[in-house]
Amino acid sequence: MRITETADLWYKNAIVYCIDPETFLDSDGDGIGDLNGLAQRVDYLAEIGVTCLWLMPFYPSPRRDNGYDIADMYGVDPRYGNHGDFVELVRIAHDRGLRVIIDLVINHTSDQHPWFRKARASKDNPYRDFYVWRSDTPPDTSEESMFPDSENGIWTHDEKTGEWYLHHFLHTQPDLNTANPQVRDAIAKTMGFWLQLGVDGFRVDAVPFAINQTTFEGHDKNELEEPHDYLRSLRAFLARRSSGNGAAIMLGEVNLPHEEQLTFFGGSDGDQLTMQFDFYTNQKTFLALARQDAAPLIEALNSRPKDIGVEPQYANFLRNHDELTLDLLPEDEQNEVLDTFGPEEEHRFAGRGLRRRLPPMFDGDPRRLKMAYSLLFALPGTPVLFYGEEIGMGENLEVDGREAVRTPMQWTDEKNGGFSSAAPSKLARQVTEGPYGPAHVNAADCRRNKDSLLHHITRLAKRYRESPELGWGDYAVLDQPNPSVLAHHVTWKDRSMVLLHNLGAEPVVVPLTLEEEEPGTQLVDLMSEESCELDQDSSTDSQLDGYGYRWLRIKRADDPRLV
Repeated sequence: MRITETADLWYKNAIVYCIDPETFLDSDGDGIGDLNGLAQRVDYLAEIGVTCLWLMPFYPSPRRDNGYDIADMYGVDPRYGNHGDFVELVRIAHDRGLRVIIDLVINHTSDQHPWFRKARASKDNPYRDFYVWRSDTPPDTSEESMFPDSENGIWTHDEKTGEWYLHHFLHTQPDLNTANPQVRDAIAKTMGFWLQLGVDGFRVDAVPFAINQTTFEGHDKNELEEPHDYLRSLRAFLARRSSGNGAAIMLGEVNLPHEEQLTFFGGSDGDQLTMQFDFYTNQKTFLALARQDAAPLIEALNSRPKDIGVEPQYANFLRNHDELTLDLLPEDEQNEVLDTFGPEEEHRFAGRGLRRRLPPMFDGDPRRLKMAYSLLFALPGTPVLFYGEEIGMGENLEVDGREAVRTPMQWTDEKNGGFSSAAPSKLARQVTEGPYGPAHVNAADCRRNKDSLLHHITRLAKRYRESPELGWGDYAVLDQPNPSVLAHHVTWKDRSMVLLHNLGAEPVVVPLTLEEEEPGTQLVDLMSEESCELDQDSSTDSQLDGYGYRWLRIKRADDPRLV
């Protein structure tokens, strides 16, 4: 494959940036972020190096679950604007070279959605079968709820019809019956609508729940013989309907071990999800950071399936819009991470995760933060940033639940952090205060400070974009004697890099041997002015500071890239 062909599978070397429109920028002074405000910051995002915007739900919603309880899948909540504003946002993003993906919620709706209102009207309503019902009293399902702090199970009794309906999340979010062909057609029609308005794909919410047929057994006449056929049909529909700026994608939320994630890619056929978030590597990364020992991260990377084909891709992240979930780790490892990064009860969510952003977890240590983001961009796959990460925003623990990390973006040190001109009491969410508040952390100051995290991430983004081997290449963990160090080698065609990250506070010397390389080969550090050369044994020693990192490009005579 030539370098020019990488644009066809653009997502494999993309930089994804997640935005909650409600808390990004308020353009009309009502205290709520909106699409027009977001459009005003597209140039800021392009300057950082972002290549793909992921918009969290902007649909009409009661917002019991931050907009993931959707009341109209075709709509734009009037608090954020209208369809014209959305189209203008997509247009300006495309003009600046950014693609746009939006949330697609296929597992549930709001209980205020017209479908559910009709479904609960009577047992013989045509929309009854759009959801999952049972007439018998359900068993104890308290262990199955995704919100154990607020729900005591996944079935709720509906007084009007005397039956129970299924909901894996809040009881105000009834699960759709995706075994029903009419539901699947309705979801596909929704995809077609937004594709027609110019989006480049979808972040697909809660995928395993949407095809979990065990909850339908005995309750539904349309049980799918092969649940994954639903994902195949959505992927085929996407391929038929997408046009213009290259392949549209489905980026799936699948919080499962690697072996099970392989099924959601479509196995060797690769005909289901285009991308998946790598939750397992994320959780092992935080265990490694807590221990300052790279072994858990190495174990995770080695457990990734190597036979997923060319098109599928993992998406890497440090923090996202939800809690830092740890449910794929054994209980003792969960406790290690919780005790290290969330020592107080208020730091934790539902007993299984952390409702914190990264800088406070690291006590504001800039060395550790810069190393962690270097690691994010260096891991094989596509990096995903959550808004405000690039400037080092902290959480606001006075905000309830997972929304502690979804506070207004801090643009300046002015009123409300430059997010809105409204009175503070009118804001969609309370601005963070204290050492991570706008007086100390804001985008305007970061832009003027060459040593800021913003400039660091901007540089990482540039280096990542000019190093397609990071998104496309094969990788191998390199042997070396320092437990705190992850050393890995990526190769794609004739391009190779060695990436070193010290998760520990103490400086180390990393001996490297690259037997396949000729003596005298230069390794050029893309993050500094330094370089090193392989000796007669194709070996070299590399010095790493505490929380240090190096991106070493193996220089070849026929490589046209500048170093």
